[in-house]
Amino acid sequence: MPCEADPETTDGQLPGALPSGLRTELIAFRRDLHMHPELGNREFRTTAAVRARLEKAGLRPRTLAGGTGLICDIGRDSASYRAAGRPVLALRADLDALPIPDTKTVPYRSTVPKMAHACGHDVHTTVVLGAGLVLADLAEQGALPHPVRLIFQPAEEVLPGGALDAIECGALDGVGRILAVHCDPKVEVGRIGLRTGAITSACDRLEVTLAGPGGHTARPHLTTDLVTAVARVATDVPAVLSRRVDARSGLSVTWGRLETGHACNVIPQHAELSGTVRCLDVHTWRQAPDLVHAAVDEVAALHHAKSEISYLRGVPPVVNDAEVTSLLRRAMTARRGRYAVEDTEQSLGGEDFSWYLEHVPGAMARLGVRPVGDSTRRDLHCGDFDVDESAIEVGVELFTAAALLDGNRM
Repeated sequence: MPCEADPETTDGQLPGALPSGLRTELIAFRRDLHMHPELGNREFRTTAAVRARLEKAGLRPRTLAGGTGLICDIGRDSASYRAAGRPVLALRADLDALPIPDTKTVPYRSTVPKMAHACGHDVHTTVVLGAGLVLADLAEQGALPHPVRLIFQPAEEVLPGGALDAIECGALDGVGRILAVHCDPKVEVGRIGLRTGAITSACDRLEVTLAGPGGHTARPHLTTDLVTAVARVATDVPAVLSRRVDARSGLSVTWGRLETGHACNVIPQHAELSGTVRCLDVHTWRQAPDLVHAAVDEVAALHHAKSEISYLRGVPPVVNDAEVTSLLRRAMTARRGRYAVEDTEQSLGGEDFSWYLEHVPGAMARLGVRPVGDSTRRDLHCGDFDVDESAIEVGVELFTAAALLDGNRM
């Protein structure tokens, strides 16, 4: 069960509590999504399910141009709100799953082979849907102080991220602030983790190909010893970069794949490495492609290997705005008390929510999903990832309170 509310700091008069019937419905909705995961830009069933529930509530969602993902405005006359100087508050969710098998033994285990919601996007989607349904009801009562936009974006796991497609389709038109949550198995359910400033890192993808004439292992001095060359690139490039940028920027190259050669006595003609480039600081991230190219070329040339580099730009860090982070803190305190908020550290994980923050201020909170008293060590992107589903109600309460408090401020 979630932690108890702190009566000294909880505002019991704040509307928008989650009805018990809707709580049960949302858990069932999340389990349905969990059983039917879809990869980035293929979230057709998920999009249809979200759309059907929004339309049942009398809302008019708009599917994005690619056929997956939705935008839905709440507020009887959003145009008049904007004319009165009340910009839209956006709530963002991501729809896609991961290409890994679900290893859990639960009734709602994935029914799709080698595919699972192992990052909590099913929870994010359900939270935004639930908040939208509660806020739509408040709008009908005339109790919604300003319009709210629900953004259900595709392909968060596909670099450079489906957020760019959503933005191109007008997701941020008229938006003044944007909020999001991300499941965190290190945070206890009933709590959220907040941080002002960067809360994630930049994440890019790197592919390096080395080439040489090849030859016999008996005569490495007569050719390019490509195995040694690729090994030196793998070890020396990260070391070189560590001396060319401020250590506080956290620029890190980590390799995930290295392939070369087919026989023990043949020096190969071709070698490949692939990995990620992560960076805590947005300014260093903008310089990273040039820095990485130079380091790879230098090390490869030292061993007389020809190098080709494919550098795929990913996402910048998510940098939480101070005022919007404060809004989330006040919203959670109003619902659950001051002890329901904890400080959190910057992660080296990437998140395409950062693209929205290049245009408007916003913040992402870490949503606690670890059962109370459970000390089992779990992580995202693992086949056994699961959540305490009472986190759904916590996320809905957070977003609805934020929408109401933000409206009172504006």
